[in-house]
Amino acid sequence: MKRSYINEILKEGDAFIRSFGYVMPPFAYLSPEEMKAADHSIYVERGMGWDITDYGLEKFDELGLFLFTVRNGIADDLNKGTGMLYAEKIMISRKDQLSPMHRHYIKAEDIINRGGGKLVLELFAPNEDGTINREKDVTVPVDGRLVTLPAGGLLKLDPGESVTLMPGVWHAFWGEGGDVLIGEVSTVNDDRTDNWFEMKIGRFSNVEEDVAPTHLLVSDYDKFL
Repeated sequence: MKRSYINEILKEGDAFIRSFGYVMPPFAYLSPEEMKAADHSIYVERGMGWDITDYGLEKFDELGLFLFTVRNGIADDLNKGTGMLYAEKIMISRKDQLSPMHRHYIKAEDIINRGGGKLVLELFAPNEDGTINREKDVTVPVDGRLVTLPAGGLLKLDPGESVTLMPGVWHAFWGEGGDVLIGEVSTVNDDRTDNWFEMKIGRFSNVEEDVAPTHLLVSDYDKFL
């Protein structure tokens, strides 16, 4: 992805988020220079900040996701069973923009439709070895009630509705009828190690630096900081 396009997506995404009354934390608006000059160790260590991904396929409008990690704990604390064991993200799934089929090894997550169109999730249960079971029904909690779908069934969430996905549940999602603002509340999040994609794709975008970044992405930290 060209950096100029990423800058444009950030600007449009921030406006979309604000249109629903969600205000981003101050560190979201630090320039690269300001972030470099500040104590940025917590953001880097915990992967907090902007994340615009096309999964390395250069087709963001068709296959991609807009994310911002607002808060995050440390994965090592999970072994201790104490500390900040949770994370929060705000995301945008554009109309008909696919976030591809994947599962998590560790992370349990609540996916919440915060506004906009319908959020559609395609769901599969896992086999014992973690691969997709294309025959077994899948059961997920939806706002306090259990919903059972056939393998590959579509769960459609209106604004205000949410689903809990436990580790291992395969899921893909997209917006229907319009762009969707998505909240995610989860176990500690480690995007570098906790995603298993069905497709052979990467987690982050390959960036072409045609202009300077307005704000850094979490995938920029190693390079710029």
